[in-house]
Amino acid sequence: MDIRQLKYFLAIAEEGQITSAARKLQMAQPPLSQQLKLLEEELGVKLVERGPRSIQLTDAGIILRNRAQQILELTDSTAREISDYAKGLKGSLTIGTVSSSGATLLHEPLTAFHKSYSGVTFEIHEGNTFMIIDLLNKGIVEVGIVRTPFSTSNLECLYFHSEPMIAVMTADYDWAPSQSAAQLGELQAKPLIIYRRFEQLIRETCLEHGFEPQIFCMNDDARTTLLWANAGLGIGIVPKSAFELANHSNLIYKEILCETLRTRVAAIWMKDKYLSSMATKFIETFKSI
Repeated sequence: MDIRQLKYFLAIAEEGQITSAARKLQMAQPPLSQQLKLLEEELGVKLVERGPRSIQLTDAGIILRNRAQQILELTDSTAREISDYAKGLKGSLTIGTVSSSGATLLHEPLTAFHKSYSGVTFEIHEGNTFMIIDLLNKGIVEVGIVRTPFSTSNLECLYFHSEPMIAVMTADYDWAPSQSAAQLGELQAKPLIIYRRFEQLIRETCLEHGFEPQIFCMNDDARTTLLWANAGLGIGIVPKSAFELANHSNLIYKEILCETLRTRVAAIWMKDKYLSSMATKFIETFKSI
């Protein structure tokens, strides 16, 4: 039994037909059938039950399919790891980020990483937290930079410091110019501009404080919240570190004094999946901040 045979068997198991598997592997059907027969003879068990239109894996076949997936994944990751070692810390690192993490990422970890590993280039994919997690699952990005809350299932997580939400507004909306902080209840009946990512958290927290939030604008980007607030259209709610992301020349902010409305940036990556040397070093830099 060798790697080539395992690839053949896995293709048959995935396609459910030898004909389709042969087409996927770009080979003729008879040699593929012969390889399956030789594998069964070598192992001394029947791996598939052949039907008129498809094949079904036997219990032994299911065991081999699961092991084959693990063996081939380990083979691929080993090849990539050796390639990384040969190249050194050069190449492109793919990262997924949410817009509201930009200030935290650029001000500290990314700058430190670039100083140490100037040969590394970056490919950035932007989206909301759920999109970034999906990109990780698909293997499109190696590391995600997201914001809590999110499900940690199948993820390794490294959390940054906790930070408060802030209410950003022009002077026209400032009900207490002498105060740099605000109780959540002070936002009652005021037009709020919020990032959709935090809708449920904001709405539930406001209800716990005895009022329904008056949402004037809901959007998909913290930068949009800042731009609309800067235009004097309402009061935006964003994480404190996001304040620098967009034009805020007309804005002031008040820290919202509410422990529930706190959030953290987190670096995430898939459990039990290969990480390139570049990704590993990037995460180590994140840990050192």
